[in-house]
Amino acid sequence: MKFFERIYSDMALLIGLKRALKAYEPIEKEPALSIGKDIERTVDAYPDNIAIRFEGASMTYREFDARANAYAHWALAQGLKKGDTVALLMTNRPDYVCCWIGLAKIGVVTGLINTNLTGAPLSHTLNISEARHVILSADMMGALGAVAANLTHAPKAWVLEGADGAENLGAALQTMPTERPPPALREAVTQDDLALYVYTSGTTGAPKAAKMLNRRVLGMMRAFLGAGDGGPSDKVYVTLPLYHGTGGLCGVGFALIAGGTLIIRRKFSATHFWQEATEEKATVFFYIGELCRYLVNTPPSPYDTAHSLRLGIGNGLRPDVWEKFEPRFNIPQILEFYGSTEGNVSLFNLDGKPGAIGRVPLWLAPRLNIRIVKFDVETEQPVRNAKGLCIQADYDEVGEAIGRIDDKEARFKFEGYSGDPKQTEKKILRDVFKKGDMWFRTGDLMKKDRDAYFYFIDRIGDTFRWKGENVSTNEVGDVLAQFPGVKEANVFGVRVADLDGRAGMAALTLDGDVDLARFRDYVVGQLPAYARPLFLRMQPEIETTGTFKYRKVDLVKEGFDPSKTPDAIWFDHPAEKKYVRLTPEMYADVQAGKFKL
Repeated sequence: MKFFERIYSDMALLIGLKRALKAYEPIEKEPALSIGKDIERTVDAYPDNIAIRFEGASMTYREFDARANAYAHWALAQGLKKGDTVALLMTNRPDYVCCWIGLAKIGVVTGLINTNLTGAPLSHTLNISEARHVILSADMMGALGAVAANLTHAPKAWVLEGADGAENLGAALQTMPTERPPPALREAVTQDDLALYVYTSGTTGAPKAAKMLNRRVLGMMRAFLGAGDGGPSDKVYVTLPLYHGTGGLCGVGFALIAGGTLIIRRKFSATHFWQEATEEKATVFFYIGELCRYLVNTPPSPYDTAHSLRLGIGNGLRPDVWEKFEPRFNIPQILEFYGSTEGNVSLFNLDGKPGAIGRVPLWLAPRLNIRIVKFDVETEQPVRNAKGLCIQADYDEVGEAIGRIDDKEARFKFEGYSGDPKQTEKKILRDVFKKGDMWFRTGDLMKKDRDAYFYFIDRIGDTFRWKGENVSTNEVGDVLAQFPGVKEANVFGVRVADLDGRAGMAALTLDGDVDLARFRDYVVGQLPAYARPLFLRMQPEIETTGTFKYRKVDLVKEGFDPSKTPDAIWFDHPAEKKYVRLTPEMYADVQAGKFKL
């Protein structure tokens, strides 16, 4: 890094972190602060500002507070008290935010249920919430009804719009008071009280319920507000699902803590994104990396640069997409961050270096808790030395990112998962740099360069070993997705006969016809032999979570067996040097070791 580049980066870090810490200050100074109290301050300061915009309709802060209060009184009318849980299974709309913030005012915990879940994952999520009541939008009644027989307890269903077989929540709310709940109930809720359960995405297993104390939720809401220099004039466009931390907590907080406007969209639409952002005069938007890739793949539109957006905040924006996205749509600042719902590690890329998730120079390292340790991909465990301690990774060496757990500092705590102490313990790494210390395992592989930039490489489990080398599914997927005609590339490792490690396989969705001969030439030219996908699976659509993360569990289970899927599977034939359609007979030959792979 050149001298002036370093000065610019250091200044951007100092300014951004100073703002973030300033926004975080009330959490440090006021132990009795809660989500409800913080939001009520905003309401009192900006009662007539527009709090929420949704499908052309507006809700002022005064109206928002009244609706949230009605939810609090509804909970009290049901006999709910501080610490009890309500499950929220509702698609994006203003009532989603009014509901959980209203319940938080009196200490009732809300489980934010993923609206994409069905079947066993949905029943599992509802069961571990132990909620006595479930609040739904009418469009989720079918999903609930399908799992009703599998619920270990039968929560009472309340449907916002009213529906057969459930209580009419909308009608009940109309009978509730709209003034704030009794002061004694609100004052009893503090930072140390549980506010939410936010569920992990379940890309590699059943969702886990991350315990979100008021302190943690406020931290997520306030840190981004500070880092992004938010204020009451901002209009924050959220198209991500509200059950997810990035949109539902960070985006909501950016608007509602500052007195700005939260613009909610029912569901992300690449076709309508720029037009709506322009018409609503949005100034800030929240993204997941795949959202930006979808937008880059849309045809040019007059709205591409007609908007008023000054800032995009999110994570997972790949360098190749970043370098197209930022100039095409004329976004003045991209604020990429790293963090997880339940974790104690967070980073901000405050100087806008494409591909980086943050920078931690030596002068800042003592203030942050992140380290990268050497990692064994085969055992999926950190490497330890002769003394049984972990070893810090070298520059540009890929290892697991970990965060020191410190119960004395709010930012560095780890509350764990509800009802599952084994899953909580799995995330704690003990005796790391000295006997007795504890660090949070992010489960993410990263590297740090000599300029102190951190880069996300892959999730642990998404990196596999083949021919004695580690292969990052994320990096290979990035390469494959750049070939013309490849819309999406989901890369994973599959077992082949009794060979060591796992061979690469890619599930592809295509935009028209792709010449596989040219594609193979491209792969050979761009990737080392060990990283090239040995198998391809052509899918009409790639299955993702509600936040656009690829699902891989079933793909890995089905592997390259053509009898387990109607999708076409292609094999990089080692003798013919081309991709050939894999038949059941050829599959048997591969498994019998008849090919030199």
